[in-house]
Amino acid sequence: MNKKLWMYTCCISTFLAACNNGQQQGDTQHSDAVAVYLTTPDQQQLFAQQASLGEATDTAALNITMDTSRQFQEIEGFGASVTGSSAYVMQQYMTPEKRQALLEELFSADKGLGINYIRMSIGASDFSTDPYTYDDMAAGQRDDSLAHFSIAHDEKDVVPVLKQIFAINPDIHLMGSPWSAPAWMKTSGKLEGGSLRPDAYAVYARYFVKYIRAFAAAGVKITALTMQNEPQYEAAYPTMKMTAPEQGTFIKEHLGPLLAQEGLNKQVAIMLFDHNWNSPEYPISILNDSTMAKYTAGAAFHCYEGAVGAMSVVHDAHPEKGLYFTECSGGSWSPAFADNLQYMVRQLFIGTVNNWSRNVLLWNMALDENNGPTTNKPGEGKANRGCMTCRGVVTVNSKDGGVTRNVEYYAIAHFSKFVRPGAKRIYSSALADKGIENTAFLNRDGSRVMVVINTTKEPRSFSVKEQSVVAYTLQPGAVATLVWR
Repeated sequence: MNKKLWMYTCCISTFLAACNNGQQQGDTQHSDAVAVYLTTPDQQQLFAQQASLGEATDTAALNITMDTSRQFQEIEGFGASVTGSSAYVMQQYMTPEKRQALLEELFSADKGLGINYIRMSIGASDFSTDPYTYDDMAAGQRDDSLAHFSIAHDEKDVVPVLKQIFAINPDIHLMGSPWSAPAWMKTSGKLEGGSLRPDAYAVYARYFVKYIRAFAAAGVKITALTMQNEPQYEAAYPTMKMTAPEQGTFIKEHLGPLLAQEGLNKQVAIMLFDHNWNSPEYPISILNDSTMAKYTAGAAFHCYEGAVGAMSVVHDAHPEKGLYFTECSGGSWSPAFADNLQYMVRQLFIGTVNNWSRNVLLWNMALDENNGPTTNKPGEGKANRGCMTCRGVVTVNSKDGGVTRNVEYYAIAHFSKFVRPGAKRIYSSALADKGIENTAFLNRDGSRVMVVINTTKEPRSFSVKEQSVVAYTLQPGAVATLVWR
């Protein structure tokens, strides 16, 4: 077995018995020691436990002050999307034993990463085995009574995998996001593109309610909804445009009141937008309507255009609302582990959390070695497939069910393992201009967690001052999670 493969295998259990250059580290912890978990850009350390830090005699030139009395937003969780494709590769390519081992590794707080937030598509996305919704009708036909509503398509792969996840982590958050309403509700008359017809607003609201209840009956609890994935975008796979006024009207006059009437408003949070950082005015314009705003928990964002600071623009306009980060994908267009590690930790995790996000979600939880399967409309070959180069958090081999842990896996691990749901982001002094970027948290059990990345090309020594002082040196591009127990 080569060294890199050995390290991947070892890191399945690195959270309980650390891997470090092929040697297990002593994991005896003292109450006054600070645990350290390290990932280096050369992949020689992959979320590997290091020697614990004792109290330093003095602060370093680069000193981070951490203050638990200065608290900000509550953290709900970290994770990725269990798309139809993710469920397919885990359900179809893996033995039950391998699948259980992988899901425990991803979702168990004791045995693995402790992922506590996932997203799914309501019907097909661009990562499903085929295009569908839960109420598809022949062209020219309608189903305003929703008599044909069914989640049968998802009962083959999606439901079994989600139920297995819930058995491991019953308290996990699950966000549902539609890529398209049923074609008969749309101006285009098809799943690709078009908008929701005004005369379908009421029935579409009931469609959401039936979705929530159907999955609950199947043992899967939905805790959040976005109204439309990427509402400013149309493509040759299931998509639907929805302007800010349209989304506001749909929530205010239909979905919001209906969820309240059905007693679901306390269980399921409604989130606006679910698109890129470059349009903060979209959710702000909806939240400015105080009557409408009472139905929403806040706004969700993706990474593909704009800058992360847009989230703070929305926070400043409406600090009473939550912010969420719901999608970003790595892919074969950017193959360098080091570059991806820095971008993901710096922008997608530290960046979004420091700009008020309550969660951080990447895109596909799992894909196969061909970056798929992706949605392929029958008879059209690859004509309307979505992203052909997106990478999953893990790659599941279609031949033997083997698992490759990608850079996304380690980026998530640095946060999800020790920053538990209900943690509060706390003050930590910013040293971005010195090349040491960080964010810090206080867990409900009193433990403190800080994630630090060195964004320079030189080693950086720094100290952290809380009740006492600890010091550490990070190599260029390296990421460390520090845990005060």
